[in-house]
Amino acid sequence: MSLADELLADLEEAGEEEDGLYPGGEGGESDGEPGENQADGGLEDIPEEMEVDYSATESVTSIAKLRHSKPFAEIMDKIGHYVGNQRKNSEVSGPVEADPEYRLIVAANNLTVEIDNELNIIHKFVRDKYSKRFPELESLVPNSLDYIRTVKELGNSLEKCKNNETLQQILTNATIMVVSVTASTTQGTMLGDDELQRLEEACDMALELNQSKHRIYEYVESKMSFIAPNLSIIVGASTAAKIMGVAGGLTNLSKMPACNLMLLGAQRRTLSGFSSTSLLPHTGYIYHCDVVQSLPPDLRRKAARLVSAKCTLAARVDSFHESTDGKVGYDLKEEIERKFDKWQEPPPVKQVKPLPAPLDGQRKKRGGRRYRKMKERLGLTEIRKHANRMTFAEIEDDAYQEDLGFSLGQLGKSGSGRVRQAQVNDSTKARISKSLQRTLQKQSMTYGGKSTVRDRSSGTSSSVAFTPLQGLEIVNPQAAEKKVAEANQKYFSNMAEFLKVKREKEDKV
Repeated sequence: MSLADELLADLEEAGEEEDGLYPGGEGGESDGEPGENQADGGLEDIPEEMEVDYSATESVTSIAKLRHSKPFAEIMDKIGHYVGNQRKNSEVSGPVEADPEYRLIVAANNLTVEIDNELNIIHKFVRDKYSKRFPELESLVPNSLDYIRTVKELGNSLEKCKNNETLQQILTNATIMVVSVTASTTQGTMLGDDELQRLEEACDMALELNQSKHRIYEYVESKMSFIAPNLSIIVGASTAAKIMGVAGGLTNLSKMPACNLMLLGAQRRTLSGFSSTSLLPHTGYIYHCDVVQSLPPDLRRKAARLVSAKCTLAARVDSFHESTDGKVGYDLKEEIERKFDKWQEPPPVKQVKPLPAPLDGQRKKRGGRRYRKMKERLGLTEIRKHANRMTFAEIEDDAYQEDLGFSLGQLGKSGSGRVRQAQVNDSTKARISKSLQRTLQKQSMTYGGKSTVRDRSSGTSSSVAFTPLQGLEIVNPQAAEKKVAEANQKYFSNMAEFLKVKREKEDKV
């Protein structure tokens, strides 16, 4: 497919998507799964409160109705009733889902999520209204509750920023300094009495909802041993109540992966130009719990990941109401503490070990009889020795007229001896055993007449001899010589040995 064909295909797909014919969407939905945004009125991934402008809204009660709703009042009344009348866990009978207090705890956790949404709406309302007076405050104080408290404290008089003890409890000194400098140069206009009254009403409602949320957290925290015993053992009841409230209940918490659970409670902070080295991004309630904070700073992030993973397992156990005595929680906490100890233990002392045995094989020996024989066989000859030897204070004759200074040395002079002689040392000469010498001598002996080829005697000798008794007689001419040779060989040969001769004893006289 060419580039032009691909471009046409993309344009056709874009046209179908705009007409609402894109598969997987209805009524022009182009992002997300089918029917994903129907509850939001056809809006895309942008939150609803960001799409609505509350600057023209007269009263906050027209948009924030949770505070005066009947379910909110009923849940808060029940919480007050159960807080005043404490009971033991042993009184629970039957499945825990059927217990009214358990249902109240689940409803209270869901109510905290609704309170957070309501606080966001009120924050948007206050921000739209107060931007007429101090538009820069939104970027300087990103936290919603801090922004609402600051608006309630300042009002129309922005000069209250300096030396304000109430404001110092809300914001940091650096933020107060930036706010005071910006307030002196802001271009906002003064608010009317009606607008200022609506802002104070909205701020009071937000602070009251936040107080109700903390009251729900305290109640859920006191009942965490009843609803999530294993999770409470790992991170404590307070942190467990916070993460469960933000997640929207124990069931939603059990479905959440560990990487998302670690970020619950994370807040975005801006120092407006100041150093950001002290910021801790991606840190939530688990990072600030006592278990993680007891470690050195360089191990806290790693510890937060480990604790989040174990909290996910404990939340899943608690969601199915297994191990109500907290045994799984104790086991997971012991595992966490063992790993913490392992991270902090000093490295093992390096032991001094001897050098290992070398892996080189046996080297070739340079000595030995065979090597010595080879050196003797390839040694310098006598002719080479005499050629290299020069007589002191004598003029040498050049061997060749062309090569000046090349002479024959002492070759051809008296005392030179044999020209070539092998360099054999008598001490290292191969020795032949006596039995081998006898065998070689016997092999060299010749038998038969003198006329044989092996004998060097004259060819005129014959085996026919004249005897005085019979005349012509065939005799062996070597017989006498053989007897003499055997006698000489017996007594005078090089291989002869001393024999023990037995002497006859003389007759006694």
